Amino acid sequence: MGQVLHGNATTTETIRRAIQNSQESIRVLAQRYNINPETVAKWKKRTTVKDHAMGPKQRQSTVLTSAEETLIVAFRKQTLLPLDDCLYALQETIPHLTRSSLHRCLQRHGISRLPIHETKYPKRNSRNIPLATSISILRKYGQTKVTSSIRCD
Repeated sequence: MGQVLHGNATTTETIRRAIQNSQESIRVLAQRYNINPETVAKWKKRTTVKDHAMGPKQRQSTVLTSAEETLIVAFRKQTLLPLDDCLYALQETIPHLTRSSLHRCLQRHGISRLPIHETKYPKRNSRNIPLATSISILRKYGQTKVTSSIRCD
């Protein structure tokens, strides 16, 4: 199985290990592997041959606050509604909520896909789904009331 390197990687784990185990000067190693001497110095200092993780240490939304994310997660876990139904219900409480920001939030918290045995509606026969699901959300987080009704608009 091959290594997965980012686009700007100039060394592999094998080269990094050779650099760390070598007693030669930084300049000689840089010329041998055709890399920057600063890269050689960096790998000589490190104790591992793995790249450091880049990017944010904690994934968080740039659109939603932590309170809004808490509301979304509690709502999804309690109601087990599909993505679009959650979006429709939560847009009254969170007006700037978009489908993509809702999906990213659910992915971050590991609940973007509903378990098959816990879904409210059968997957293949969409005729069993009510025309609309009326959901009123109380402003306190964690308190939701779900009622099904048929609406003819």
